[in-house]
Amino acid sequence: MSRHTDPKQRIVTSFQRHVANPVLRRVPLQTVLETTGRTSGLPRRTPVGGRRVGDAFWLVSEYGEKSHYIRNIKADPSVRVRIRGRWHEGTAHLLPDDDPVARLRTLPRMNSAAVRVLGSQLLTVRVDLRD
Repeated sequence: MSRHTDPKQRIVTSFQRHVANPVLRRVPLQTVLETTGRTSGLPRRTPVGGRRVGDAFWLVSEYGEKSHYIRNIKADPSVRVRIRGRWHEGTAHLLPDDDPVARLRTLPRMNSAAVRVLGSQLLTVRVDLRD
C-alpha cells in the first residue's frame, strides 16, 4: 500500500511538486511558505494562498496532516512567509478546531476555490508574524 491512498491527492500533489511549485516559487509576488525539512533540515518553499490580517498570516492546507509542509511545521513551527516579495519570520500554528471552509471565505477567492475543489482534509494554519 502506498503512502498516499487517495488517487486525486497523488495526482494533484505530483503536479504541484513537479510542475506548478517550481514555477510559482520564482514569481516575485507569489506568496511562499518556507518550512524546515523535518528530515533534511533544509529550507522547503511551498507556494500558498492566504491573507495577512494584522500580525498573522492565514492559510488553509488542502490535505491537512498529509501535506509535507504541515508535517514540517509539526516538527518545527518556525517558518518564514514571503508576502508581496518581502520575507517575514513567524511561528505556525495548526488549528484543527477552526472551520476551514468558513476560513476560506475570508481568503483570496481564486486560491480558496482551488483548495475547496482539490482538497480532501482541509486544515487551517495561522502564522504569527514577528515583524
